[in-house]
Amino acid sequence: MHEMVKGANIGLAALSEDSASVVVSLSWSSAAGDGDADVSVLLLDAEGKVRSDADFFFYNNPAAADGSVHLLGKTPTDNGSEDRISLDLTAIPPAVERIVIAASRYGGARFGDLDDLRVAIADRGGERLLGFAIGDAGPETAFLFGELYRRAGEWKFRAIGQGYESGLAGLATDFGIDVDDDSSEEAEAAAEPVAAAVEAPAAEPPVTVPAQAALPEATATAAPTRRPRTAKKKVILPRTAKKSLAENEAWRQARLFPAPSLKSDREREMRATSVLLSVMAQVPEFGRRLTAAFGAPAGRMETFTEVSLPHGDTPKRPDAVIRVERAGKLWTALVETKTNGNQLKDDQVQAYMDIAARRGYEAVITLSNDVALEGRSLVEVKTDGRRKHKVALWHLSWAEVTHQAQMLIRHEGVGNAAHAWLLHELLHYLQHENSGCHGFQNMGPAWVPVRNGIDNETLCQGDRRAVEVVESWERLIRQVCLRLGGELGLKVLPVQRTRRGADAHARRAVLADRLCDDGRLHAELRVDGTPGILAIAADLRTGRLRTSVEIPAPEQGYPLTWVKRLVRQLAEAPADLHIETLGEGPGSGPRGTLERLRPEPADLLPKDDTPITGFRLSLFKGMGSTRGNTESGFIRSVDDAVDHFYSRVVTQLERSPAPRRPAVAAQAG
Repeated sequence: MHEMVKGANIGLAALSEDSASVVVSLSWSSAAGDGDADVSVLLLDAEGKVRSDADFFFYNNPAAADGSVHLLGKTPTDNGSEDRISLDLTAIPPAVERIVIAASRYGGARFGDLDDLRVAIADRGGERLLGFAIGDAGPETAFLFGELYRRAGEWKFRAIGQGYESGLAGLATDFGIDVDDDSSEEAEAAAEPVAAAVEAPAAEPPVTVPAQAALPEATATAAPTRRPRTAKKKVILPRTAKKSLAENEAWRQARLFPAPSLKSDREREMRATSVLLSVMAQVPEFGRRLTAAFGAPAGRMETFTEVSLPHGDTPKRPDAVIRVERAGKLWTALVETKTNGNQLKDDQVQAYMDIAARRGYEAVITLSNDVALEGRSLVEVKTDGRRKHKVALWHLSWAEVTHQAQMLIRHEGVGNAAHAWLLHELLHYLQHENSGCHGFQNMGPAWVPVRNGIDNETLCQGDRRAVEVVESWERLIRQVCLRLGGELGLKVLPVQRTRRGADAHARRAVLADRLCDDGRLHAELRVDGTPGILAIAADLRTGRLRTSVEIPAPEQGYPLTWVKRLVRQLAEAPADLHIETLGEGPGSGPRGTLERLRPEPADLLPKDDTPITGFRLSLFKGMGSTRGNTESGFIRSVDDAVDHFYSRVVTQLERSPAPRRPAVAAQAG
């Protein structure tokens, strides 16, 4: 990978023969675990200005209609997360001369408060082409990481690394976007997109699509043009389903993809593959969302199952083939699917990699219940360095598929009611107990020996089985993030409090040694809008799970007022909720259960007048002992603990105030 310095530029063609489509990644880290920023892309003409508001892409306008730009959102990595942007450079309009890659922070947060600021570009095969690390960020609240620009018919990248103290408004104004700073509630409400619910089958909640899909064409045309806003969309939760017309509860709604009759693993695998790929081909928003991260261009997609391809004396039959056509060129990926917890086979995937390389295909995609750790494949394959054509190996989990379907039909919307209904049926199928598409559901063979070793104090540091348990724990936490984020319509990401670039294997070895010492597994989640980081601790010695959140003390007011207000907020919380006061000095502060503190909130005040910095709220519950996802399983108990804590405690706390962002008005003239 080519490392760049500020101001340097390089042609993409010099780095890869396959740079027509690229994925740009922006990343950063924060020692406190709470640093974040929002990515944006601007398409500029020869004058260095946007042609219209449609050339400004951000979270409320994440994709271009022609598929040239697609914000893929945040992806968990070994050290936190990174924001990814898919760019199909062959689809960029000829009038666009530059593509600016930027990010902005809010609430007075500065880029200088973040560590390891970095931008990287990979080709559509997943190979990193270049990287640019930024070490001199300061008070800027908006930042230009770099830009792609045309020169003599070739796309080049320039490393910029400069920012604006005036934030997103200053950045937008410089590139020809008029900024409206009207912050009134009425203006905010008027600019929010409107959504309408499509009636779903009675047994399920309805799904949400943009209002334009439900309007007659003439009405939609006559509607006034909405100004794009940088204020985030409101989360639209599914509405209550209408009363069923069935005579009794024994009647079952007819489904497009029936699952109750599935019996064998082979039948589950074939049905799940065909169902998923058919919906991907028919719902462009969904198909594009799943394939863009793998380097596929935006275009006409067709999917095929049980395709026979020559391979030596015996033809191979991958589970599926995905083909995307754009401008007369084909992008092709072979798909190998597993369901019901079955493991991918190294030799089988190796054969598909060899076939793809010989036939000039771009990728092999593995799909299973397992969740891949960033930077690692679930199978071991060898690549022939002598081959000029490179094949990328990607992994997708059923949990990720479910997450993307939930985000589209329950929170973000799709193009029309028919697409919403198809996704609704897909989601029902994936979540059916017979589908076999249930995500990560086994802590692995090392789980029981490690638990026994902790119980009888025979587990020693350096034991490889402890590392395997730590890896399974990380997979479980990433799946918890996907599931919770899909249900809430919010970004939920794991927090890693290590510096970006730290070796993942060494980090897991340290965590495994810590597990041997104290018998605990730890994790932290960041949920958008919550006042603190949600922490999870599994104590394998005592068999208890602890879910907790630390909330900061208010900046104004009196401590007694703070504790009274906190207890009032938690009026519907469980009586056994533990509340602990956090102070500036060493040691723990006053603590007690909510049941005991309700009549006497002042018991939370330190006796020695130590300044209060915040409060820690915790719930404890027993954890499952088995390694699976049954009622008595560890995985089920973690899911239940997180759901219970979030719904009964976190939702009652005051939400983090949504930052005011400038509205972006259409450019006059």
